Amino acid sequence: MPKSAADRTFQIGQMFDNAARHNGSVPVVLDQPLQFVPERGTEWTVASMAELVAQTSAQLWAAGVRPSERVAIYKTNNFDIGVLACAVARIGAVPALLSPALKPGIVAELLVRMDKPWLLIDSDKIDAAFDGTAPTESVHQVLLTAGRPVEGTTPLSSFGNPQPRPAVVLDPRQPSLITHSSGTTGIPKLAVHCAETLNNRYVPQKIMAWPIRRKEAAALCMTFVHSRFYNALRVFLDYGNPLIIAADHDPEHIAPLFVRMRPGFAETHPNTYIEWEQLVDAEHHPLSSVRVFGTTFDAMHPRTMIALLGASRRRSPLFWQLYGQSETGPVCFRWFTRRGLAKGDARCVGIPVPWFVKVRVADEDGNRLKRGQVGRIEARLRARALTYLGEEQRYGDVLKDNWWQMGDMGFRGRWGEVYLLDREVDQIESMPSNLEAEDVLMTRLHELREVAIIAGRSGEPVPVVCTKGERPLDLQRWRNAVADLPLMADPVQMAFDDVPRTSTWKVQRPELVRLLHNTNTH
Repeated sequence: MPKSAADRTFQIGQMFDNAARHNGSVPVVLDQPLQFVPERGTEWTVASMAELVAQTSAQLWAAGVRPSERVAIYKTNNFDIGVLACAVARIGAVPALLSPALKPGIVAELLVRMDKPWLLIDSDKIDAAFDGTAPTESVHQVLLTAGRPVEGTTPLSSFGNPQPRPAVVLDPRQPSLITHSSGTTGIPKLAVHCAETLNNRYVPQKIMAWPIRRKEAAALCMTFVHSRFYNALRVFLDYGNPLIIAADHDPEHIAPLFVRMRPGFAETHPNTYIEWEQLVDAEHHPLSSVRVFGTTFDAMHPRTMIALLGASRRRSPLFWQLYGQSETGPVCFRWFTRRGLAKGDARCVGIPVPWFVKVRVADEDGNRLKRGQVGRIEARLRARALTYLGEEQRYGDVLKDNWWQMGDMGFRGRWGEVYLLDREVDQIESMPSNLEAEDVLMTRLHELREVAIIAGRSGEPVPVVCTKGERPLDLQRWRNAVADLPLMADPVQMAFDDVPRTSTWKVQRPELVRLLHNTNTH
């Protein structure tokens, strides 16, 4: 492929190869060894990681995997997922990334949609998800990445160390990656991406990261099955930033890693940032070196952003926020400063990404609304996924006259900024914005670890709350906090681990509604 054409695509399988030519000695530090090569430890370089990707892709080729074939990756959470995805893509096959948190029944349904893919899995995941029996009937072949031998599977290691092959370059519009939606409203959708659309996500994100190129260690602690991870990974590989890649986001695990490595950039899930609030006053100040915090998967609570920016000892730390979804990539962006947070509106998710995205707010008939009027947020963009695998009609239903319906309600501000109020399916008639009320409650009640306002049996707002340390909620403090908010039912307290969540820790609100209704709480 001519260089000019290659530059306009994002070939996941080649990003380590390309980075190694310029930044081969840059360190890549993992929080735990790779599951399929644990003897190699946690200290890597870009060059040694590129060699591993090339070697693994050669094993996959020896196993019989060929260009354009789908390869599902469903395994124990570890950066192995990212390495395997790159290796699959390097030989022109299509990695289909399934979250380790997905329930076995959902995985079975998604494998059917993929129409007999290869499956990369480890024995621990087979034991945990399939009671020790490999799901051979729904796939072409099961390749075992690590662990004990399992009947019906072939260990990837059994193919030895064949000579690495030249990378296969797919057509820019040919499917090259499959990820799934968050699944907040049911069985996730499988979004099909190509090298061209992925590049249209990558370019604006690289521009935004320019101020922290090379100088800062970048810590990525997010799901390895979301396209955002691969965009962030390539940005920092290309810029030559030292990398810290963490699979375990527990604050007690992250603290010593950050103290040792002192990252200048950190990104994780919004709800994980809430957990990291306990690092603000931790010994040795693990967050003190962070100059930029990044967040992509959901809007952040102001309380959390204020706490984390306050923990940084950098002169002018920032909180970057990207608004988008699996199917679109970034749609809007904004950044917060310490001073701006004190007077800003967290419901503002920023402005559309220039040159790549147009946004409008429309009514149910698709008519554009004036600024300030609440309606459906829609986007016209160059980074949109190609389709939903096995659900092409469902994809078409979301796309109207080339406008993608985000599924969110909001409005445009005076200067064109976008305000997000609620998911369309989560709206409650008596609440102007569930999300805004949740922001207020999280700010006023620091003992809250989570709050989600959902519809009760009669449509009334029901706040579901989780507290730090599972301590009983002080009802008088609660009543004081909600005194000036729209009328709500009494709060329902749940254990944090009992709240249904997605792979990025978003609350599955429809499932939470079902749980509460089934228990006859309201």
